[in-house]
Amino acid sequence: MEINNGVEDEELEEEEFGFSRNYFLAKELGGSGKKSTRKLSDIGLVDEQELRAAASNIEPKHEKEIVALMNSYKSLYPKWVFELRCGFGLLMYGFGSKKSLIEDFASTALTEYSVVVINGYLQTINVKQVVISLAEVLADQLRTKRANTSGNLSKQPFNSRSMDDLLAFLNGSQTQDKDCFICIVVHNIDGPGLRDPETQQYLSQIAACSCIRIIASIDHVNSALLWDKKMVHTQFNWCWYHVPTFAPYRVEGMFFPMILAHGSTAQTAKTAAIVLQSLTPNAQSVFRVLAEHQLSHPDEEGMPINDLYTNCRERFLVSSQVTLNSHLTEFKDHELVKTRRHSDGQDCLYIPLTAEALVKLLAEISQ
Repeated sequence: MEINNGVEDEELEEEEFGFSRNYFLAKELGGSGKKSTRKLSDIGLVDEQELRAAASNIEPKHEKEIVALMNSYKSLYPKWVFELRCGFGLLMYGFGSKKSLIEDFASTALTEYSVVVINGYLQTINVKQVVISLAEVLADQLRTKRANTSGNLSKQPFNSRSMDDLLAFLNGSQTQDKDCFICIVVHNIDGPGLRDPETQQYLSQIAACSCIRIIASIDHVNSALLWDKKMVHTQFNWCWYHVPTFAPYRVEGMFFPMILAHGSTAQTAKTAAIVLQSLTPNAQSVFRVLAEHQLSHPDEEGMPINDLYTNCRERFLVSSQVTLNSHLTEFKDHELVKTRRHSDGQDCLYIPLTAEALVKLLAEISQ
């Protein structure tokens, strides 16, 4: 038995040595050969607009099954409303875009409540502006329900308050009515504009306010790592729902470049147009003034802020510098407008698009 074991050990050693020798021989032969001169940049990528057009023409499959699936979710609407009234948050996950499902739920089952929508798939989001909007909506509700409190609500403008003051107002003792709450819909709470720790902390504090209820969706496999135990069970207080819709991410995907495509002027203009159309008509008009100036003065470094204010005031688009600054803040948050220092020392505004893309953008928002 000992002789046989010795023979087997020698055979194993020879086999392992053979594998090792062949490995290094292969590496040596591979290294001595002529290296390929091909590069990733040599790959012929299609235009992004063309690729998206081809993707949009793909015929949907299993339509009947998907309709039946969506109808099964609609039967859960009363349960979801009950859970919101009990103080829970709703977190939707599963394959496919959940944007249409959540919007249908909000438009059909939450008609008695105010709804504020946050598009987390955007690249940048101003969380404080969201909190200011929530405070303004709540103040309007309180004025409607209890006219005698209207004097106490207008002492200080919300846009001049700190985040702590705004959160204290949303969680204040004056909102004793349990049915007086605001629903926040957050599409992609794990999106690029919301996934940093500070923003998630603010969102959890907002969700913990007594007059706030939150409905959100997630798509990233590691989304749960954004929150600690306190945030999940105490502040967000999630009820998790697996609701795969198998719907394409058409709207969400507009803000992400396709890997197998080159960016195009038309696509850049279309993406910017989608963002602009979500803003107020006055904001769009202010942007148009800046765009027209940039097209008519291509050699200048930008438009001075004072000149933009004077121009907009003459057209009755803004009534004060504060109003213009609020529009500019929105533009900068969405990366539609940037600032650079002029040679004479004053700050100038410019739109980071080519002239061709800017013309296409103005045509898009004029439709």
